[in-house]
Amino acid sequence: MSLLLDVQDLTVRFALPRAGLFAPRHYLEAVRQVSFQLEAGKALGIVGESGSGKTTTAMAAIRLTESSSGKVLFEGQDLLTLTDEQMRQRRRDVQLIFQDPYSSLNPRARVADIVREPMDLMDIGTMAERQARVVELFKLVGLRPDQLNLFPHQFSGGQRQRISIARALTTNPRLLVCDEPVSALDVAIQAQILNLLARLKSELGLSYLFISHDLGVVRHVCDDVAVMYLGKIVEKAPKKALFDAPQHPYTQALLSAAPSLARRKSRGYVRPLKISGDPPSPINPPKGCAFADRCPKAQEVCRLTQPALQAVGDTDVACHFPG
Repeated sequence: MSLLLDVQDLTVRFALPRAGLFAPRHYLEAVRQVSFQLEAGKALGIVGESGSGKTTTAMAAIRLTESSSGKVLFEGQDLLTLTDEQMRQRRRDVQLIFQDPYSSLNPRARVADIVREPMDLMDIGTMAERQARVVELFKLVGLRPDQLNLFPHQFSGGQRQRISIARALTTNPRLLVCDEPVSALDVAIQAQILNLLARLKSELGLSYLFISHDLGVVRHVCDDVAVMYLGKIVEKAPKKALFDAPQHPYTQALLSAAPSLARRKSRGYVRPLKISGDPPSPINPPKGCAFADRCPKAQEVCRLTQPALQAVGDTDVACHFPG
């Protein structure tokens, strides 16, 4: 497999308002030196609780959020160094599926125009070729050609997300960033959309950067998983290794808290690992491990020294006492 995406030390900081005219400027550390790789034809899931930085990481990787430092190599080309026009041309290779199919579609446009719009903006093909491509994509995602002239409000939530997927595929992208693509849908519809994404990945050779808080969803779609906590990756592993033998206490707690996974007999944990309290403030991250104050295994070294990602079998884990 060839390497498609190589993210190196990606950092995102948001400047906060000054407390006074001469007061120092403070920053919210949303993403802190995150690195990961994605091979062509594979799916990487990024998981974590709300505020962990997973969506900001994905948006910064495709330049929809401004990053402070780092590199994002897409097929060897650093996206962060491209001009606006160069990045505009690169957009055809990188597309996004939004979380909410209700607000991501223009309610005043017919769905045929919505799906065709990326080709119009990038001047891809003739008008006849664009129309033929729209019909082809409708069939590919499980919609009927006679629905082309309808408006978004005439479709269900699952059908709207199929329209969003068709729109994302119009430019023949290499990478799809899926930002919680099924969280706004009913459970029964979620399964249909996940099966569709899995089929498209296999048939078209797509790569996914899949953002989710639902570990069951990630297990169904992804090949590898990265777990984020307070803006940093604390564990990365192939799917089987992470679900069978999670190494970081935070990952173990996430698996224990997932109702759809708790009933499974996994070798990674025997009984639920309970954690309490809230994550530290990203405005003033702790010196050591950010999870230390909530971790039942924490010792003094955890509060003083930030653990680096280290290999434990097939897993990379940032923990002084993994396993």
